[in-house]
Formats: sequence, structure tokens, C-alpha cells
Amino acid sequence: SLVVLFGATAGAYGAKLGSDERELILLVWQVVDLHSKKVGTLHKSLVKADNLDLSDQCREVSGLTPEGLGKAEPLDRVLQQFSQLVSSDLKVLGRSSYTLCSDGQLLIRQVLHPETSKKNFLLSDCFYSFYDLRKEFHTCYPSSAAVKDQTIKTMAEYLGLGTDEAEEDFGVWQVKTMVAIIFSMLSEGCNHVFTEPETVKYKYETGPCAPCMSRAVWCFPKCSKSETVDSETVIRARGLPWQSSDQDIARFFKGLNIAKGGVALCLNSQGRRNGEALVRFVNSEQRDLALERHKHHMGSRYIEVYKATGEEFLKIAGGTSNEVAQFLSKENQVIIRMRGLPFTATQEDVLGFLGPECPVTGGKEGLLFVKYPDGRPTGDAFVLFSCEEYAQNALKKHKEILGKRYIELFRSTAAEVQQVVLNRYMSTPLIPTLPTPIIPVIPPPYTIATGSIRDCVRLRGLPYTAGIDDILEFMGDATGDIKPHGVHMVLNQQGRPSGDAFIQMKSADKAFMVAQKCHKKMMKDRYVEVFQCSGEEMNFVLMGGTLNRSGLSPPPCKLPCLSPPAYAAFQTAAVIPAEAAALYQPQALLPTTRTPQASAAAPPTVTYYPAQAAQLYMNYTAYYPSPPVSPTTVGYIAAPPGAVAAAATATHTPILPQPGALVRMQGLPYNTGMKEILSFFQGYQYAPDDYNGLIQLSDQARSVLQAPKEWVCL
Repeated sequence: SLVVLFGATAGAYGAKLGSDERELILLVWQVVDLHSKKVGTLHKSLVKADNLDLSDQCREVSGLTPEGLGKAEPLDRVLQQFSQLVSSDLKVLGRSSYTLCSDGQLLIRQVLHPETSKKNFLLSDCFYSFYDLRKEFHTCYPSSAAVKDQTIKTMAEYLGLGTDEAEEDFGVWQVKTMVAIIFSMLSEGCNHVFTEPETVKYKYETGPCAPCMSRAVWCFPKCSKSETVDSETVIRARGLPWQSSDQDIARFFKGLNIAKGGVALCLNSQGRRNGEALVRFVNSEQRDLALERHKHHMGSRYIEVYKATGEEFLKIAGGTSNEVAQFLSKENQVIIRMRGLPFTATQEDVLGFLGPECPVTGGKEGLLFVKYPDGRPTGDAFVLFSCEEYAQNALKKHKEILGKRYIELFRSTAAEVQQVVLNRYMSTPLIPTLPTPIIPVIPPPYTIATGSIRDCVRLRGLPYTAGIDDILEFMGDATGDIKPHGVHMVLNQQGRPSGDAFIQMKSADKAFMVAQKCHKKMMKDRYVEVFQCSGEEMNFVLMGGTLNRSGLSPPPCKLPCLSPPAYAAFQTAAVIPAEAAALYQPQALLPTTRTPQASAAAPPTVTYYPAQAAQLYMNYTAYYPSPPVSPTTVGYIAAPPGAVAAAATATHTPILPQPGALVRMQGLPYNTGMKEILSFFQGYQYAPDDYNGLIQLSDQARSVLQAPKEWVCL
């Protein structure tokens, strides 16, 4: 038997059903006996939604009103009534089992499953298997329209069924017409057989995906790419809560079938989650439905969903080793990540910390310690548990003490295991956060203006993919009034665009006109706020301060900062403010990496100017005063290879004549600021005059160093 099912929400109708997260307000169904071609009673049930504000389209199409829905039962009770009435009708027809049949997949996958998941109650087993009438119709009548173009009305017209939609109530006509279509498919001329229903996975299957596990050794770029992931099955989810796990993401996409091990949480260069994930679905149809959940909510946060490629997915989830493959080979395990372990911690220490209430799968074999290439422990470990209960018991030990350190515990995924272990072994981030060609730079003739003249504008709410060309197009005719090198993109601590930018205009009047003309103008699919501001306010933000409705908040330090230009979308030359270049002399902060054969020498000052002065360049800055790397091993400013070669062949001048003038600190707390570092080195600080003999300083830099309470930490 089939149960023909039709439903509607308080929002969009038709092809956009469920795309706006609106709740279900109507269910209509009827039992059909395929053998005897008899039908049961047609049932129509209104559903009381939490939000009774109906869209205009819903009011027009359905004729329903908030007053009528206010008297209806909530969804959980309606579904209970559905099960009882279907069972009763089946008994009358002499049948015991049934499968749902709906007009397309949206009602089941995009409405019922997501809504019941958010409301925390379970659907009965019958909602995990159903027939898509559109697909069955196209199989029976191959010459009909494509599946995606089918509707109940077009299928009825193809068969010449003379039903009048206006004669019946909304929902009743749809179900009656669907039943008539099914009987036509069962007629002697067609003899259609319903054999392969659509299925919805009960739960997300953890573990490495097949293409990843097929490469049981390191996935270096030189390895074979024979195993691929179809790009039409992958999406990128952005804006996730940092503590969200693969199960949380699977719940967000409830109703859609995610491939085994298909959730890959993205990490930053420090191995922490950055709020993004790549999700691989079983086919392109499921991926297309996932894209319709763009800006749906996970808790109070909306999640952005975009297309991604199979190459991106493999880059995050594909790298693995034999050790990791063996660790992840156990099926249906819950993975917990432990962070902050003492470096001397052993397997016995970890098992003792977890205790008998949360036994580890396989004992010591269920533990995986993350180590650096030289074998030193990183303080991270992954643990396998056989069930959710044991994992929950382990999570209750979050921030309990082991030795003299508190231990953090989080849910994890197979992809995160692969990322973290591979990242540590390779000793470089999977997605680099710093450019490769680097040379020291001195200030160009164009510098960031200061002062209280409001000749600048601030753009807030830019799309994260926006580049210089997008901003220039957004500015329109006002582009000609921008100062040379006057576009400044503000990056976050991961080196990615923050959605803010500052633009220096030729005058305060021009800035005022731009703010008036462009405020809340659309760029791509977002509106952008434009405010007039001064050069001083702009400098505060570019140096790490904040500018909001409460006023200006000073940056973490008064020294300009050089941040790593990390975003692949921006590969232009960088421009440093004059103040920054004066303080960060290339001889002081950008020495060459020293080897036993290399002399203690550094290239002289190299200036890189763009070929065309009219071109605009970005000044990459961040919210924090220093990058997450040592300045002795990497520089900050990108430049063309020719300039690098010129710097390498130039004459050298000795720097840092005293050995040990630079120290590198590892293991700092993540909230450490300059004040704490200076306090740590109390008693070892140089007096301001002592800097003169150590580093060649300009007058401007010396004046800053000699100012009261101003320090440079080397």
C-alpha cells in the first residue's frame, strides 16, 4: 500500500518549499491499495505552528488564516494522529504495511525532518522511506518533462486528467490528483511497479570516506589523484559555532544523506576550528537540496552554505597515514579530542583520567597521541568510545586536572583527526596563512593619513569574497576621487577578510558624498553600510582598535602591526604605513634564516613600488599586534620574484652583532598580550639607550622607543 502525502508550510510553496525554514501548517493524506486499487478515507489536518505569521503566497494559495491555524494541534500530535488513522485505514483494506508517496522530495527531506529535529522529537520509521511520484512518473513515461520540471498539474495534463483545482480545497485536490495519476500508472498499458523507494539515513556514519581511506599512506601533492570526490556533491558551510561537531552539522542537514565520513571540519593554522566545514553528500541531488538551506539557523546563528569542490574536500579530509587509518578503521565510534595534555602524559595516564565510567574502545588502541615530526608530543590526543553514553561521560571531565594542567575535551570527527595529525607531521598548515615570496619593504610615498579631517569612509558588511574590483564597481563614479593606495582591507586574526574596508578620499566633501550615495547599497547579495570617518579613526582600526557606536577603543598596543596577508583572493603588493616601516626596520625584524654556512648578514632595504601609480593596493592589517609565527623564519610583505632576486644579490650589512639577541617563545596562553610578555621578562629589559647599540634605528623609531612606557619586544 501507498500513503499519498501532501503538505504545505507557512512560507514558500512549490519548488521553494522548505527553503525559508517556515513551519508545516497542513498535512493531507490518503491510503491507496495498489493491488485492489481501492482507497481509504481522505484526511486533512491543520498544524499549529509556533509562528502563525503566514506569507502572502501562503495566504493566496492555501486560503488559510492565522485564526484557523490557532485552533489546530501542534505537529507532534498531528503526526500521532497520522499514524493512528493510517493504521485504521489499512485494517479496513486488509493491509498491514505501507510506504509514503509524495510529490517530490521537499516535503519529507526539507520540511518534516528538519522541523522535527529542531523541535527535538523523533519521526516514525515510515518517514525514512518514501516514493517520489515525479521520479516514478518519469520512469513510467520517459517522454514526459524532466523530473525537476514536473508538478502535479503538469503530470495530470500529460495524462489528460480533467480535474478542476478550483473545485476542491487546497491540499484535497492535490492528493486526489496524485491518486488518479498512480492509478493511471497501474493501468494495463503501463503496469508500473513501485520497487525502489527513496531512503533517508537514520544517522550520520562516522569514519573516513572511501577515497580518503583508499590512500593508506601520506597524501602529498605528488601522490596519485586517481581517487577523486565529485565536486557536484560537496558544499562549504560557514559561520558554524566553534564547538559544533560533525553530528551537529549532520543534524543541521537532517533529511539529506551525507556520505560516510562526509563532514570535514576546517581548522586554522593553530589546529583550532575556524567555523567552517566541508560536507560531502551521496549525490548531486542531495547537494542541491543542501544549498537551499543557505542561511538556515543552527541555534541562534545562521549558516551560510556554498558550493565547494572535491579537491577542497580531499585537501581537508584526504590526508592520512597508516597509524591514522588503523585508528579510524573501527566503525561507528564516537571520537573525542583531548587538548592540553602534559607532555609527559602516557596512555595509562589518559586511561586513568577517563576512568572506568567511560571505557575507551580497545584500551590503548583507542588512543592516538598527536606528535611533531621530531617525536615531541603536542599535548593533543584523540580517543574512541563505542557509544554516546561513554562519550558524554568523558565530556563531563572537561577542564578537570591531569597532573598540573586542566584538560579540554571536545567532540571530534575523522576528518579532524586526519587534519590535525597531518598538519603536525608536515609542520606546516594545510592551508597556508603566509605568502612564500617575501622581502623587506620601506614606506612608499603614499602613506595613511592621520588627523581629524573626515576624508575617509568605512565600508562595513562586505561579502567575504569581495575584492578590489568589487569595491571599485560598488563605488561607481566616485572611484576617481579615491587617493592612490587608498583602499585598505581589514583582516581578522586568521588573515581573512573581516567584511570591513577603509577608503581614503581626496577631500571630506567627497567622503560625505560617497557615504550618502552608497550607504546600504547592494554588493552581490549583501547590503553594505558606508560611514564617513577620519584618518585617525581609520588608523585606530587598522592598528587593532575598534570603532563602534560606543566610540573608539584603542588598539592592543600603540605600535602599528604587520599582519600576514593570507587570503588567496588578494595577491597584490602590500603597502606599509610610514610609522610601521620606521619601527619595523628590515634589518631588525626581517633577517635571513641563518645556517652554519651563512654569515650573519641581511639584505639592505629594498623598496618595491607598483608599476602604475594609479593602481590601488591594499594595506593588510589585523586586529592583533603580531602574527602567529616567528619573525626570524618568515617575513610579512609579498613582492615579485624579480625584487626578491635583486635583494638576494645586493650587498649585505651586518645586523644583530650579539648572539642571542632574539628569543622565540612557545606555549603562550592564547589570551597573552604585550603587557604579560613584558612582565614575564621583568629584569631582562633593555634600557631605551641600549637599543641604539643593538639595532640601527631611525630618529622616528628612536623617539618612540625612548617615550615613557613604550617598548619593543625582541
